[in-house]
Amino acid sequence: MAAAEPSPRAAQRRLRSFSRSARTHLVATGALGVAATVLTVAQAALLAHVIAAVFAGGEGLSAQGPALVALAAVAVGRGAVAAGFESSGRSGAAKVMSELRAALVRHLLRLRGAGLERERRGELVTSAVHGVDALESYFARYLPQVVLAALTPLVILVWILPRDWVAAAILAATFPLIPVFMVLVGRLAEHRTRERWRTLAALSGHFLDVVSGLETLKAFGRAGHQERALADSGERYRRETMATLRVAFLSALVLELLAMLGVALVAATVGVQLAEGALGLEAGLTVLILAPEVYAPLRELGAQFHSSADGLAAAERIFAVLDRPALVAEPERASPAPDPRRDAVVLDDVGFAYEGSGGPVLDAACLTLSPGETVALVGPSGAGKTTLANVLLRLADPSSGRVTCGGVDLRDVRAADWHERIAWVPQRPTIFAGTIAENIAMGAPEAATGDVCAAAEAAGVTEFAEPLPDGLDTRVGEGGRRLSAGQEQRLALARAFLRDAPLVVLDEPTANLDLETAELVDAAIARLLRDRTALLIAHRPALAARADRIVELSSGRVLEATA
Repeated sequence: MAAAEPSPRAAQRRLRSFSRSARTHLVATGALGVAATVLTVAQAALLAHVIAAVFAGGEGLSAQGPALVALAAVAVGRGAVAAGFESSGRSGAAKVMSELRAALVRHLLRLRGAGLERERRGELVTSAVHGVDALESYFARYLPQVVLAALTPLVILVWILPRDWVAAAILAATFPLIPVFMVLVGRLAEHRTRERWRTLAALSGHFLDVVSGLETLKAFGRAGHQERALADSGERYRRETMATLRVAFLSALVLELLAMLGVALVAATVGVQLAEGALGLEAGLTVLILAPEVYAPLRELGAQFHSSADGLAAAERIFAVLDRPALVAEPERASPAPDPRRDAVVLDDVGFAYEGSGGPVLDAACLTLSPGETVALVGPSGAGKTTLANVLLRLADPSSGRVTCGGVDLRDVRAADWHERIAWVPQRPTIFAGTIAENIAMGAPEAATGDVCAAAEAAGVTEFAEPLPDGLDTRVGEGGRRLSAGQEQRLALARAFLRDAPLVVLDEPTANLDLETAELVDAAIARLLRDRTALLIAHRPALAARADRIVELSSGRVLEATA
């Protein structure tokens, strides 16, 4: 069952406690907030003293040299504190953003590997990239401003109270109204921002689907329809964005109006008291200079809340993903990874069901892979062949039953240690942006150049790479040379050759190839399977015939085995 999305308040609490980096950042922010508040009061007091001495006492500026030096020092200090705020915020934000992305990748790749195809990838990419970037405003500006908004008004009120209790009473009565209106407007802003974020995520996912299937859309004459659909999605996003901006402008109007009225009331009372002689000029000037500073942190807090709202909406989505149960369990005390070269791999009454699938994909499946044996797994589409391979690869743990090797339950072994024993050749291998050699070395990044070349030769990659101008150094993937399906499959086989693992899992490696290319890949597969334990998911009878044993899978159950 999918985890419910956390509330905005819960997401904020988790963000603040997410890492040691965040806690250290908050402590530093608090210390800088205290310093900023003290310097604000000191600057106002010094400025009022200088003005009162010059205009009321008849002294020239030359007589105020020490006070002016102190005033300059305080101004420099405020600038340094502001820079510290920015630096501390950005540093803390960068660390938390990095750790949040790392946690998301770790959870998806290591703990939910077989569940990636069920994720809304466009929304996930938007949250992990643009959304996490938007959290910089939350940590670098919003959280520091929360500290200032909590400290500055209170300290200023304490300073003003013995000097002008009337002004202090006005400020104390008016400035709490700002947080009240901030909460009221903020709730509306949160709702609008979440709707806007959902619309952006839907637009991103739709655009990703269109780009991925552009050739199919053109072939079926549906490109124009998708163009209109994207335009409609873009228009919905525009409307949601404008609605969010209207809320932000309303918030700014309310906060500015309240602050303006509060300062005006204080100015009026100070003026009356000065005229009556009930208040000294220096004290009155100090109150007038500090009055706007009471409201300024709260007004700025409202502005920063809106600028950080995107990041908070993305954080809700990311935490919802992190809260989903892992498909792979990591043991507290791991056993050493067994060796399929010496011990049989046994699937014992294995059952598995995906979240929300409505029924088991595997149901009491039993299979034994003896050392050095090649087993072909055949069956209709949807029978559970790929899911069985995922369980064997430990991209997912069985819901019932167990998978063992040499009597060791693989759930007692770290997934990363078991992956070291396996080479995987998927039906549709992913080609990453980089050179052909770098793609081959994906599973063994420390491999020597000679070993990469040998793996390329064994898999037949050299045959199509040598005629290229840069050979194995030719760039492929995004922004590089496009490879055919057969070339991609041979590159995936080269990865398996270089990895030299005792257990090989091949998922229909010739399913989408023409006959001539399939024969080339078939020959490379024969070389790869030599002296290795292998599970071969196959549709083509010629490929299945290479196996020592053929197992049929139907509706998640092993029906029969053929010698």
